[in-house]
Amino acid sequence: MADWLSQFNYSPIKPLFDSVNDAIIYFAKRDLLEEKIESIKYIWDLPEVQKIIKKQLDDGSWPSKAKKDITSGVKYPLIETWKQLRFLIQQYEMDNTHPAIQKAAEFIFSCQTDEGDIRGILANQYAPYYAGAIIYLLIKAGYEDDPRIEKGFEWLLKMRQDDGGWVIGSPGMIGLSNLTRSEMNDLTSNKDRRTARAFDKSKPFSAAGTGMVLRAFAVHPTYRKSGEALNAARLLKSKFFKKDNCTSYQHPDNWLRFQYPFWWTNLVSTLDTLSLMGFSKDDVDVKNGLNWLIDHQESDGLWKISYSKIHKTPDNKRTLKSRLWITLAICRIFKRFF
Repeated sequence: MADWLSQFNYSPIKPLFDSVNDAIIYFAKRDLLEEKIESIKYIWDLPEVQKIIKKQLDDGSWPSKAKKDITSGVKYPLIETWKQLRFLIQQYEMDNTHPAIQKAAEFIFSCQTDEGDIRGILANQYAPYYAGAIIYLLIKAGYEDDPRIEKGFEWLLKMRQDDGGWVIGSPGMIGLSNLTRSEMNDLTSNKDRRTARAFDKSKPFSAAGTGMVLRAFAVHPTYRKSGEALNAARLLKSKFFKKDNCTSYQHPDNWLRFQYPFWWTNLVSTLDTLSLMGFSKDDVDVKNGLNWLIDHQESDGLWKISYSKIHKTPDNKRTLKSRLWITLAICRIFKRFF
């Protein structure tokens, strides 16, 4: 433990154990101190986990609060199910030995097309960044050998740009540059719009999109070692603290807004991916990222939710729980690298 922990200016161990958060303490004991702990089912029985499970519907999805619109092709239950599985699978480490995860996985697979993608978040349009983030969770839940996952990977590889990365939005719409914003919105929401296939693979990758897709590759025992994944990872890390090629997430400060469980691509989520893919702490980009985290640790031993000038988030009692989970994620990253 000394090697990774000695990198920090302040020990993050004490605030994690002082948190009075059963899940945080459990994972800190297991992952950071390597102590023997009780079965993971202890976590699954926690009230906060059971509260999420109780809201699951019979078809395996979670209900959405979005207003119903008969013209909409957006599958809001798919979006809500992905949101809830982020907590159940990534945060609380539930897997397909539990009936709730089995049901949820089958609901998600019911949204898989013959092409291989998980479709519905952008209505009938492609969304490789969300598909990658969803496949990431399914693999963590134990579906890495499922042929439907293999089909998803094959589709993701077909959706790459010429440079080897992925974009935010639908790659099939990139060539539709003459459309107005309202027309673009209609394409990604109207159930009567066909899947656009106006590809322009010469456009550069988006770090925001590539980071979300690579999470799936990083947790797969075979695909994490593939040349395609390693090339995309090199592209991704080369953009640390730099403008994205995607206009929606172009500002460099998007690297400095953290969430756990992961959603958008940021410094912590990307270092997590790189650590799982076998990159070295001595890699120049990785070292820069790790040093940034070391230099920006707070004196209480934790990290803030956001260091971004464009995404300001106050540190208070309401955000303390998020800070604890982010700190746990950062400690896991350092432990892998060191």
